Amino acid sequence: MIERLLLGPGPSNVPHEALLALLRPTLGHLDPDFLATMQRVRERLQQVFVTKNPHTLAVSGTGTAGMEMMLTNLVEPGDRVVVVVNGFFGGRGAEMARRLGADVVEVKGAWGQPIDPAAVDAALGQAKTALLYFVHAETSTGVRNDAAALAACGRRRDALVLMDCVTSLGGLPVTVDAFGVDAAFSGSQKCLGAPCGLAPITFGARALAKIAARKKPVPSIYFDLLWLEKYWGAEKSYHHTAPIQNVFAFDEALRLILEEGLEKRFERHASAHRALAAGLAAMGFELLPPAANRLPMLNAIVLPEGLDEAALRKRLLLHHSIEIGAGLGDLKGKILRVGLMGRNANRAAVITFLAAFEESLRTLGKAPPAGAGVAAALAAS
Repeated sequence: MIERLLLGPGPSNVPHEALLALLRPTLGHLDPDFLATMQRVRERLQQVFVTKNPHTLAVSGTGTAGMEMMLTNLVEPGDRVVVVVNGFFGGRGAEMARRLGADVVEVKGAWGQPIDPAAVDAALGQAKTALLYFVHAETSTGVRNDAAALAACGRRRDALVLMDCVTSLGGLPVTVDAFGVDAAFSGSQKCLGAPCGLAPITFGARALAKIAARKKPVPSIYFDLLWLEKYWGAEKSYHHTAPIQNVFAFDEALRLILEEGLEKRFERHASAHRALAAGLAAMGFELLPPAANRLPMLNAIVLPEGLDEAALRKRLLLHHSIEIGAGLGDLKGKILRVGLMGRNANRAAVITFLAAFEESLRTLGKAPPAGAGVAAALAAS
């Protein structure tokens, strides 16, 4: 059994308390003790999403299942859907909406740059729009889009606002109600620090009204919110067999988040990011997004010409047991993605990575100043 330091775009290393929860005795999916755990997960998720939405739960499936559920419930054939695409996952949202029969309008931006809200507002103003979809924290580029500004654009045009916060939830302030977001989804395995396999999701009143007014039923039984709510809600009736052990572990991960406190957790992620950015700069590396829009939990390192990024990642994995991520789409071969998520958002992980990164670069003939990265990270405030 090999334990890796998971510093890629997710999953992150799971806290021991959550791993131990996986060993609890299995209960039936309608056992009253398990149903009580589900209710507790709902209440804790409301605190993490910072929402009063009663329809807040954890979908059985990864983050993509959350995307599928949100769009499957809210997109009807012929709906005009404006999608922000300034990275890989914005593009995935656009493709999913198209497959559901939407008239998709993509507002494209440069990868690694935040989207301009004025461009989104202009696209919304061209015709009656049912939905605005954007990614809060674009995992493929390390850039943060301005959720509050984008949500304001959607509300001005009376469009429902949908948000992907897979990478940001638990690591950056995500205030669903204050943002003005009507539905949002995430994944359990990144900053939330739980095992892969659950997708937190929340629907507000305006989103529920659109679902209730659908001309045809949601084209999926598994992802039908109103059916699933009968399981998670007061009725407690069968919908599917939930992943019991995953829910136990997720409940424990949420407990740890709230015990730490959201603000302290956000600052821990920010502090680790500042140390990493300082260390990389001392080694001669830059991060892709502008400083004001960088994600603390996902750092996109711009690579110099001639550096074999695949060989570098392989050495980090096999010689140092550290996993980092490659670039996706337009950024393949141009960046490395280093995640500082959940349990791994700490200075010890940063120092470990920088030391291993320096050694790996040296073996590839790219010698940075000896010890400069670690020294700069230690000195960062």
